[in-house]
Amino acid sequence: MDLKDHLTVKEVAKRIHLTEERVRELINLKQIKAVKIGRWYVHPKDLENFIKSRSNV
Repeated sequence: MDLKDHLTVKEVAKRIHLTEERVRELINLKQIKAVKIGRWYVHPKDLENFIKSRSNV
Protein backbone atom coordinates (compact mmCIF):
# COMPACT_ATOMS: atom_id res chain seq x y z
CA MET A 1 0.00 0.00 0.00
CA ASP A 2 1.38 3.36 -1.02
CA LEU A 3 0.68 5.93 1.69
CA LYS A 4 2.15 8.95 -0.09
CA ASP A 5 -1.30 9.99 -1.31
CA HIS A 6 -2.90 9.51 2.13
CA LEU A 7 -3.37 12.19 4.79
CA THR A 8 -2.13 12.08 8.37
CA VAL A 9 -4.44 12.81 11.30
CA LYS A 10 -2.78 16.22 11.60
CA GLU A 11 -3.51 17.03 7.93
CA VAL A 12 -7.12 15.86 8.25
CA ALA A 13 -7.60 17.95 11.40
CA LYS A 14 -6.34 21.08 9.63
CA ARG A 15 -8.57 20.49 6.59
CA ILE A 16 -11.78 20.03 8.57
CA HIS A 17 -10.97 22.39 11.44
CA LEU A 18 -11.05 19.83 14.24
CA THR A 19 -8.50 18.76 16.80
CA GLU A 20 -6.30 15.76 16.11
CA GLU A 21 -7.88 14.08 19.14
CA ARG A 22 -11.37 14.51 17.66
CA VAL A 23 -10.24 13.13 14.31
CA ARG A 24 -8.89 10.04 16.09
CA GLU A 25 -12.22 9.68 17.92
CA LEU A 26 -14.08 9.81 14.60
CA ILE A 27 -11.73 7.18 13.18
CA ASN A 28 -12.29 4.94 16.22
CA LEU A 29 -16.05 5.44 15.85
CA LYS A 30 -15.62 4.34 12.21
CA GLN A 31 -17.07 7.61 10.95
CA ILE A 32 -13.86 8.37 9.07
CA LYS A 33 -12.37 5.42 7.21
CA ALA A 34 -8.65 5.07 7.90
CA VAL A 35 -5.80 2.59 7.89
CA LYS A 36 -3.30 2.22 10.71
CA ILE A 37 0.28 1.49 9.76
CA GLY A 38 2.22 2.83 12.73
CA ARG A 39 -0.12 5.80 12.71
CA TRP A 40 -3.50 6.53 11.17
CA TYR A 41 -3.75 7.49 7.50
CA VAL A 42 -6.84 8.68 5.64
CA HIS A 43 -7.30 8.53 1.90
CA PRO A 44 -8.51 11.89 0.53
CA LYS A 45 -11.56 10.20 -1.04
CA ASP A 46 -12.54 8.78 2.36
CA LEU A 47 -12.25 12.25 3.88
CA GLU A 48 -14.42 13.61 1.08
CA ASN A 49 -17.01 10.89 1.79
CA PHE A 50 -17.01 11.82 5.49
CA ILE A 51 -17.53 15.50 4.65
CA LYS A 52 -20.37 14.65 2.27
CA SER A 53 -22.01 12.47 4.91
CA ARG A 54 -22.06 15.47 7.27
CA SER A 55 -23.58 17.83 4.70
CA ASN A 56 -27.23 18.84 4.93
CA VAL A 57 -27.41 19.58 1.21
